[in-house]
Amino acid sequence: MSPLQHEATGRTWTPALVLAVLWSGLLALWLLLEAAPWIVGLLALVTLPAASDFATARRAWLRLDAERLSWGSGRTQGEVALAQLDHVRFETRLDLSVRVRLVLPGGRRITLPQDALPPPKELTAALEARGIRCERHHFSLL
Repeated sequence: MSPLQHEATGRTWTPALVLAVLWSGLLALWLLLEAAPWIVGLLALVTLPAASDFATARRAWLRLDAERLSWGSGRTQGEVALAQLDHVRFETRLDLSVRVRLVLPGGRRITLPQDALPPPKELTAALEARGIRCERHHFSLL
């Protein structure tokens, strides 16, 4: 069975386009609508994490092989042996994003970074092929 490998980077067209639109809107607020510079500055602060991810091309990855599941996102990395997993919980949130949590036998949960995840169907199929039970929970609030 071949390992599942997924890699994503913060430097794609989507964040570049979103940042360009937001900064254009802020510039229009400031110049055309004469908004106070401190208000425009506070609104621009919200875009700094996305700009940082884009500038540094932050890499997120996930690897699932026959023995372990490992992942990384920015400076955060983790690894769990498949033998230590009780099951994997897929939670669809209200914004339709999917949160993936690894549940260990003692009930401890490890949440995988959102940007390191492959499409949920692909990850579910790879986990079930390795004998790991997957649970789906739709629209959980906690």
